[in-house]
Amino acid sequence: MAMDVGGTKGGVKSDINVTPLVDVMLVLLIIMMLVAPLLQKGVVVQLPEAANTVDKPDTQSQTVVAVDSANQLWVNGIQYSKTEFPDRVKAALEDKAEKVVLIRGDKDALYGAVMEAMDSLHKVGIENIGLITEKKKEPGAAGGGQ
Repeated sequence: MAMDVGGTKGGVKSDINVTPLVDVMLVLLIIMMLVAPLLQKGVVVQLPEAANTVDKPDTQSQTVVAVDSANQLWVNGIQYSKTEFPDRVKAALEDKAEKVVLIRGDKDALYGAVMEAMDSLHKVGIENIGLITEKKKEPGAAGGGQ
């Protein structure tokens, strides 16, 4: 038998009912878990594979340039023409401590389009450029059985 703190039956209780708060917080957590990967998607490109890759942690402060299969240039998910591309990248790097640009070149993009993007970055004074690739899959690594 429980003891009623409020005095008479039907009186005011002084404890807090946290069940609705927990329900709302769990719903918000589930929504954030579903939406967060969609926000980091960016431009859809098929990255080339390379055997000698180094894992670099993803941060929101990176400046990412994408060259898609149609040789269009994207800066942080926004498409720009070839003439305004270098100025947009330079503007994106102005307030950042790390002046590094990462290039995601589609494997079907022309080699010349990726090199043209790199040359445009060099002309505006950006020297630290990295290429993003997929790690090459080993022949026996695929599959899950014995």
